[in-house]
Amino acid sequence: MRHDGSRARLVVGILAALSLVLVVLDSREGANPVTSAARTVGEAAFRPVSAGVSVAGAPIGGAFRTATAAFGAAERAESLERENEALRARLQTREYDSERAEQLDELLHLSGMGGYEIVPAQAVTRVTARGFSDTVTLDVGRDDGVRRNMTVVNGDGLVGRIVRAGAGTSTVVLVTDHASSVGARLESSHEIGVADGGSEGTGDGDPLRFELMSADTRLKTGQRIVTLGSLNGTPFVPGVPVGTITSVDKTPGRLTRTGRAEPAVDFGSLDVVGVIVAGPEDDPRDSLLPDPPSKASGDEGDKQDKQEEQGEKDKRDEGGDDAADGGSGSGGEDGR
Repeated sequence: MRHDGSRARLVVGILAALSLVLVVLDSREGANPVTSAARTVGEAAFRPVSAGVSVAGAPIGGAFRTATAAFGAAERAESLERENEALRARLQTREYDSERAEQLDELLHLSGMGGYEIVPAQAVTRVTARGFSDTVTLDVGRDDGVRRNMTVVNGDGLVGRIVRAGAGTSTVVLVTDHASSVGARLESSHEIGVADGGSEGTGDGDPLRFELMSADTRLKTGQRIVTLGSLNGTPFVPGVPVGTITSVDKTPGRLTRTGRAEPAVDFGSLDVVGVIVAGPEDDPRDSLLPDPPSKASGDEGDKQDKQEEQGEKDKRDEGGDDAADGGSGSGGEDGR
């Protein structure tokens, strides 16, 4: 064993000496035949060792490079995901701001056409206040000139009225609330009535109930109603769109006519509103209503009118026949 150890040390020493010689010879400049031959012999001797080390170390290096690349890819993926989330948030904010700007433009258009002085606001929360079932909180209050019983609108029409005004916030009871009643009239006429809210709970979506005070006036689907206006413009200024008649109740013998109306405002997406702090000098009448409905709606109303007229005619005819039958019966008895 000692002999083997001595031989190994001898081989290592010879290789080390040979390596040193090759380094010295390789560092010399010039094309010396002796150094060139020695360099060739050294390369031939060490090439198998170098190749073996390269082959043995290749899997380890490949695994290291794969792990490094995988770690870098994960980092890049996380970075891209964060950038995408930030981009989506910016896009959503931009879209939301664009929608709010559009709603504000519509609100300013309505207030300008009607001659209303408004304080723009945002509907912050939809809540249930004491005594009411459908209310919203606005981010404006007394400090902004808002007072109780002021009219609230958006770009489409009537939202409600202020029932409480704090320093920086206020509460609006919506026109859909069951405790809300609005004096209104039919478009293009002086026929007046009352629009009552039908909502018993927050956002239950019940339509308005409209009662026309005159039984002699036809109430037709498709007709639109606007605010009649209160004394001194409180709680409601005149001329604000309230809703559209969607159905008419059959009320034979009653002194009034009633129907259901779809609100002009989409309360499910209520956001930008305006509190009217000063009413118009003149009643805007129907100027705030959008373009008239299509002819199809008018045809439907005419059809409804004809049906009602035919029904009343049939009733009158039946009454005349009954009277004639009664007269014949009396004559027969007298003859006997």
